[in-house]
Amino acid sequence: MAGDAAARTIESAEQGWRVLRRWAGRHAGFFTTRQMLRTGCAARVGAGLGDGSVIRAGAGVLRLAGWPEGPLDEYAMWAAWFDGAAAVSHQSAAELHGLGRLRPRFAHLSVGVARPPAPPPLVVLRRSLAAGDVESAGPFLVTTPVRTVLDLAEADIGQAALDEVVADAVAIHRCAGEEIRDAGARLSPRAATRVYRALAVA
Repeated sequence: MAGDAAARTIESAEQGWRVLRRWAGRHAGFFTTRQMLRTGCAARVGAGLGDGSVIRAGAGVLRLAGWPEGPLDEYAMWAAWFDGAAAVSHQSAAELHGLGRLRPRFAHLSVGVARPPAPPPLVVLRRSLAAGDVESAGPFLVTTPVRTVLDLAEADIGQAALDEVVADAVAIHRCAGEEIRDAGARLSPRAATRVYRALAVA
């Protein structure tokens, strides 16, 4: 009987570890202490920290060793932090899409669910996005070029900067002018006018 219980515990621990590794694999090896606790892997992760198979990536964030470092790791880490319920948006999305020269100082994320507060290098917007407003960038989501243009039209960037974003979107075929115009019709009058001005000079 005791042997059966021990076998179930081992099987459960192994299953939890497989779940955690699968989750981390979606986000370039990153996972959080919350996910570790949910899967019952605290002991396994503790051992990994000791033998180097797990490394600390930040407060409450860890990473499976062996994942190659990449220029977009920050976004993958924040995707893990928000349990996959975040999308890179606004100025950060424009930079990823190669639109304009906004050079954001912070990472901009749109988050659809409540999660623990994030550290200062983030600008977090609490909002829900439709499935058609986001696309996969591998280990994280990013708003589509059209959604990014609409978000920036509603934000406080200058008209000249928005003009450049829209001109780039059309010039490098990230989206068509008609697509932007049609989507812009659903914005507030002020934001829609900004979009139409940008299209007029694109």
